[in-house]
Amino acid sequence: MPAPAHPPDHPDFEQGQERAIPPEVLEKRISDFDLRIEGRPLGKVIERFRAELEACELRQVKPVFYLTDGWGVPEGTVAIGLPFYLADDELRHVQARRGGMVEGESDDDILRYLRHEMGHVVNYAYQLYATEEWTKLFGPMSRPYLEEYKVVPFSPDFVRHLPGGYAQKHPDEDWAETFALWMTPGLDWRALYADAPGALRKLECCHRTLLAVRDRAPDVVDATLDVEAKDLNLTVQEYYAGFEVGSAAVPKSLDGDLAVIFARPPVVAESGVRGRTGDAATLLRRQADELCTSVYRWTGVDPAVIAPLVEHFAKRARELKLTYALASRDEVLIELASCLTTLAMNYVYRGKLIGG
Repeated sequence: MPAPAHPPDHPDFEQGQERAIPPEVLEKRISDFDLRIEGRPLGKVIERFRAELEACELRQVKPVFYLTDGWGVPEGTVAIGLPFYLADDELRHVQARRGGMVEGESDDDILRYLRHEMGHVVNYAYQLYATEEWTKLFGPMSRPYLEEYKVVPFSPDFVRHLPGGYAQKHPDEDWAETFALWMTPGLDWRALYADAPGALRKLECCHRTLLAVRDRAPDVVDATLDVEAKDLNLTVQEYYAGFEVGSAAVPKSLDGDLAVIFARPPVVAESGVRGRTGDAATLLRRQADELCTSVYRWTGVDPAVIAPLVEHFAKRARELKLTYALASRDEVLIELASCLTTLAMNYVYRGKLIGG
């Protein structure tokens, strides 16, 4: 991997610009990209996943993989949809800049999502959701599926796998997350959740269930695909226009908190030379994706809610001409993450960033 243009301790490190999205990429229709799984790096990840299924002795269910507009398994099928942007480096970059979050940042991360989706496949293939034990432990499938849900951080009743406390969203997701943990190679889930009785009961149920059905032909084998990437005739610009984040109601009093975060004085050497400083606005914009994703992982608040807040902070930092000591960069980022997480939890339980 080539070294960055400026190392982290270089005075110009925070002055660089993010790589722009070429206009020709934005103007191109998604269906016109050569998006394929087979014969590409994504295909090798699928091969690794099939090897995991073999190691778990899940040979009867044959999932079908295809590219679509996001992760998912159409209910009642064994077809796993993967986000189209995972099949093209340029589109992955657009997703990071315009979509708010890349769900599958690395091969290992893609495998995490595949294990989750396979949980849905197994659930539908064997209609586990209709059994008494499944319903008792995970809840009824008829429960409303809400996009916005309140996460209880570190609840002992749920496993933690995908970011955002995803198991707490719906019984179907609870099962899929439990299955994903059960399927993870080399994971001692009994030891990991020994002090979380609710989550452990679900894992034990999953284990018993999979041992019972793995040699049985599935009840459902429908592989009907949802919208395929080859049928997405919108341009990249048009597709992501619907992902533009809105505005967050941010009180002006947060200016004072922002100033405090960046107020660490530069280190002065014995020679009297002041340590180098970085631009606060540039740091915020460079780290926006990581900050939003981190907050989402631990609070469940969608990056689309936090992203406008980070952008607001960046604009105010620019207007207030805020800088910080480069030597204190790590401490500043910790303060920012803590601040954003606190605001996010206010949003979860009060419906607004500032409580009251």
